[in-house]
Amino acid sequence: MKNYIFIALLFPLCVFSQEKLTGTITENVNNKEVPLSGANVYWLNTQIGTVTDFDGNFEIAYKPEYKKMVISYVGYKTDTISVNAHKRITHSLTSTANLDEVTVIARQKASSRSFIQSANVLNVSSAELLKAACCNLAESFETNPSIDVNFSDAISGTRQIKMLGLTSPYILITTENVPSIRGASQAYGLSFIPGTWVESIQITKGAGSVTNGYESIAGQINAELQKPTTDDRLFVNAYGAGNGRFELNTHLNTKVTERWSTGLYIHGNLRETEFDKNDDSFLDAPLMQQVNVMNRWQYTDTENGYVGFFNVRFLNDEKQTGQTFFDSEKDRGTTSAWGSEIKTQRFDVSGKFVFVNPDIPWRTGGLQLAYSHHDQESYFGLNDYNIVHNSFYANFTYNSIISDSRHKIKTGVSATYDGYDELVLTENFNRIENSVGAFFEYNFDNLGDLNFTAGIRGDIHNRLGAFITPRFHLRYTPWEKSAFRISAGRGKRSANIFTENQQLFATSRSLNILGNGGDIYGLDPEIAWNYGASYMQGFDLFGRRGDVTFDFYRTDFVNQIVVDWENPSKINFYNLEGESYSNNYQIEFNYNPFTHFDVRLAYKYYDVETRYISGKKENPLTPNHRFFANASFQTHQTAKGGNWKFDATFNYLGEQRFPSTESYLNTIGLSEFSPSVSTLNAQVTKVFSTNFEIYVGGENITNVTQSNPITGSDTPFGSTFDTTYVYGPIFGSSYYAGLRYRLN
Repeated sequence: MKNYIFIALLFPLCVFSQEKLTGTITENVNNKEVPLSGANVYWLNTQIGTVTDFDGNFEIAYKPEYKKMVISYVGYKTDTISVNAHKRITHSLTSTANLDEVTVIARQKASSRSFIQSANVLNVSSAELLKAACCNLAESFETNPSIDVNFSDAISGTRQIKMLGLTSPYILITTENVPSIRGASQAYGLSFIPGTWVESIQITKGAGSVTNGYESIAGQINAELQKPTTDDRLFVNAYGAGNGRFELNTHLNTKVTERWSTGLYIHGNLRETEFDKNDDSFLDAPLMQQVNVMNRWQYTDTENGYVGFFNVRFLNDEKQTGQTFFDSEKDRGTTSAWGSEIKTQRFDVSGKFVFVNPDIPWRTGGLQLAYSHHDQESYFGLNDYNIVHNSFYANFTYNSIISDSRHKIKTGVSATYDGYDELVLTENFNRIENSVGAFFEYNFDNLGDLNFTAGIRGDIHNRLGAFITPRFHLRYTPWEKSAFRISAGRGKRSANIFTENQQLFATSRSLNILGNGGDIYGLDPEIAWNYGASYMQGFDLFGRRGDVTFDFYRTDFVNQIVVDWENPSKINFYNLEGESYSNNYQIEFNYNPFTHFDVRLAYKYYDVETRYISGKKENPLTPNHRFFANASFQTHQTAKGGNWKFDATFNYLGEQRFPSTESYLNTIGLSEFSPSVSTLNAQVTKVFSTNFEIYVGGENITNVTQSNPITGSDTPFGSTFDTTYVYGPIFGSSYYAGLRYRLN
């Protein structure tokens, strides 16, 4: 018997002595039934299945209690048929290219994990993004316990995200699987993707796929953008907040021809009001303005199997911060007042082209091309920092199967080019990085309790050398409604030490590179291994569904660029000598106590340590403990689609270690650890119809603030000035309101 040999060796089953049911699966080609080889056949709600042979025939274990048979195949409509007797089955599958429009009405969870994927992926829908203000991608994770969000400093208003205890440079952040938040855009790039442009987000913990490159270490965040063919014909979102921030988003989509559709996406935000609630003479939030425009084209030819997207985007973003009386025209370059300006212009053009063979639908090919020009001019007090980054990315992928659809393969080639031109204080740093690589990924799925993905890629990089990147994910289902996963993988990256740590320019510290002759700033590339295990169990409690997930992930650095700010007068960059690791433990509980009411609870424990010159220490400003709670409820929809939605999110952060301040003899008023922090956010949405809704909400409703986020604020050009000791909110509570209008 050819199927489930591996499982049978591990778990002897009696199915070998059971009765067999035989049958044939076909497809209709030119009004003729043709055998369909490699179709999946299995009993519903069991782990018993098989695949059809070359002639479309199958043989499967049979019991009288088996009543529903599922038949599926890539590119064809999945059918579930009733089996009421032990008789031979003959069934014809219908190609999806021949299906009429089907309307499915169901309640889908706003965020969910799959029980059948080999990788640990959290899917976040647009419905989840609407639970908070979500003005940009950096603010899209407030209701998600897997991502930590905090301000990177006390002046720029920039939100920094972390995954598995590691900052965003260790996360591969992609837009439609094209690496996008990297290089020069690492510090502020998340704020350059408006929240309304995002259709969904996929968060992968641990090693990602080799198809997306070699840089992922802690995981991957992929943002899928709105599509001109599925987005609203007209969408308007207006937002205003008590912190002086105003935003306007407009989407205009139209069908140009039978195959071509286009969308114009316009975003603008503005803050002109000055706030200094803590009376330290510094703005609590920067003055800012941004114009962000994208034109997106979509080509769809289902008859011949072609789909394509083409995007052009332009961004202009300006921020000014510092002391309330700072005048950029008079005070820049002087010690009359401390101020900062960050001006960014960015141009992107990208294309994605996919071909699905209509006659052999499991064979597909895809080409991704992307170019970006990023130009940032900025200064922080007397410290200048400018960077120009030109980037090109190309990736070709081919998908197919081996023998049948249990064995899938993905292979391809990729190439990258990055040109950097940096001015750091008074010194220029210029370099070019380029690479070519090839990858192969194999996925096995026994259509039941086991599947795994094993991938490997090889790259040749002009500065990182030639290297291999392996990745592995496995999912096993030991019993009903469960999923046990393990993963392992290696990542390698060049650290852009200045653009990734721009908050350090807003200090009085000196910058020092303790190089060893490496090819990037005199330093070696970063290399790390990530290992993970996860167990997810679904359950029914009081007739309602829920699930609980246990995660453990460990990242071990073979080499790391240590950003050492343990000396309060210096920032030292150097290669790791010794051990650096991050351990992340998480338990998450999701439950639906009653209709339209969902609860999500999570607890995380971090153990993150690095060997510094001064010894092995916990990473600064990383809480060991975090507790998260989210509750959402919505009323039943009226006949016109109207209802109410209520959402609330609570966050607790344990104490965080400050970088050493011993040499200041405590003159800056900091202890060794920060106090714990608790915050509460809430939002209420009134949906009047499928076309119009308004929302009001509050951030940090409990009005928690950090007492002195800027040390030495009274002498900003003195030796104790530092804006990076940030562990909690700065602004205090803020309330907002907005409206959404859509025309389908």
